[in-house]
Amino acid sequence: MVEEVVPRWSRDGKGGAQWPLRRWLSVTIGVLVLVFAGAVLAVSLAISAQSDERSTLVDRIDPAVQEALRLDTALVDQEAALRGFALTAREDFIAPYGEGVDRQDAAMFRLRELVGGHRGIAAELDRVQREADLWRSEYVEPSIERIRTSGVLSAERNAEGKLRFDQVRGSTTSLRDTLSTARDDGRASLTAAANRVVAVCVIVAAVLLAVFVLLAVTLRAAVARPLVQLATRVRRVADGDFQHALRVSGPREVTELSGDVDSMRRRILDEVAVQREINAELDSRTEDLKRSNAELEQFAYVASHDLQEPLRKVASFCQLLERRYKGQLDERADQYIGFAVDGAKRMQVLINDLLAFSRVGRHSREQVPVDCADLVAQARANLAESIEESGAEIEVGDLPTVLGETPLLTAVFQNLIGNAVKFRGAEPPRVRITAEREAEQWLFSVADNGIGIEAEFAERVFVIFQRLHSKEAYPGTGIGLAMCRKIIEYHGGRIWLDPEVQHGTRFLFTLPAIPEPVDNTESDPTEPEKAEVT
Repeated sequence: MVEEVVPRWSRDGKGGAQWPLRRWLSVTIGVLVLVFAGAVLAVSLAISAQSDERSTLVDRIDPAVQEALRLDTALVDQEAALRGFALTAREDFIAPYGEGVDRQDAAMFRLRELVGGHRGIAAELDRVQREADLWRSEYVEPSIERIRTSGVLSAERNAEGKLRFDQVRGSTTSLRDTLSTARDDGRASLTAAANRVVAVCVIVAAVLLAVFVLLAVTLRAAVARPLVQLATRVRRVADGDFQHALRVSGPREVTELSGDVDSMRRRILDEVAVQREINAELDSRTEDLKRSNAELEQFAYVASHDLQEPLRKVASFCQLLERRYKGQLDERADQYIGFAVDGAKRMQVLINDLLAFSRVGRHSREQVPVDCADLVAQARANLAESIEESGAEIEVGDLPTVLGETPLLTAVFQNLIGNAVKFRGAEPPRVRITAEREAEQWLFSVADNGIGIEAEFAERVFVIFQRLHSKEAYPGTGIGLAMCRKIIEYHGGRIWLDPEVQHGTRFLFTLPAIPEPVDNTESDPTEPEKAEVT
């Protein structure tokens, strides 16, 4: 393995390695700003020089070349107008001469404006101006006067004019040559400036890359490496190795952070030890609680079962006394015997209900698909007498098929329908049972038009032996809704009272929906072929 090169001050923990991260950040940003500013300045100067060269060439030299051509054209037009006037002596032929003079003056003015600062070109302009002025003053204007007076020019005069105009053309040719040379020089300077820009950009890029690499190596050795070490050790602690120390060297914040995290590790280690002791105690108490619950359920079952026989004897003998000695004793004795018989009967009902409550979930059977409509029908059959006496109307919607134990779920519907019939108002009871799918469960609703339950008692009604009315007004043991909750929770659902109903009562409960079978017929298109081959 190649050992990573780390500066000496980073290895021994002295010098810059002890700088705070803020100083490292300030130094890094300062170096980057200085290098970037120098790079921007160098590139800007190179681009500015290139822009100046381009401006000189495009905005001055090239337009000056075009103006020189216009100057030459203006002089040629003047000479042509003079020759036409000399041949015809007509004034309309001399008119273009004046226009040519105006164009010449405009071209000269524009040339001096563009390149008047160039010493060589300015001298050429002065020469052209001088030659053109001499040609016009010593030849053109006298010739025009002579043609107007005599009508013709002598051959000697024409030869003199040609010689003088050739001198003018020579000066304009020299001017164009000078401008062409200046344009070539400008193009060469522009190319050189462009090359300098490229060279400066390459140098700047190399310098920036070198600075970035140097800063990256320095920061990695002085900052990133301690952070990586700290992160590695923190992960070891996070994976469960709480005995691993977290001390690392590096910037001040990193060392302080490692110390804080190590202190937290030690506190966590202490808390884990305490938590383990608490968990062990909780496990022990949980086992005791499970054992106590099992013993309590067994006791409730045995007690309720074993109380049946002596209670039947008490009830039987009390009824025997009532039949045999009724009318032979005084009225108070008959009343006492009636109280004893009624108490024994109610005790039998209470014990039977308690026995049924304790059996829920103790003897689990395999849950099978059951049609809830059949469950409601069975519950109605069990309550046929009370339904007929009360004139109750029971409306049943479309009910699903769920997984469950038929006797237990029948008991749920029987208790809810029985409560609706029992706790009725002045009108005949009307019960509506519906169900609707909600995601992976069915939501059942059992609503009636009875006396209703206040919202403040929404939880109390599900507590065993809790009653909201006296036994004389509404008989019962107060165990029915508690059994409903226990059965529904045993089947993986929950039951509650809808507090928003203002008239009557509405109980809601959920039961898990039967998972739909997965169709694998399209998952393997080659399976039919395999079957044919087989």
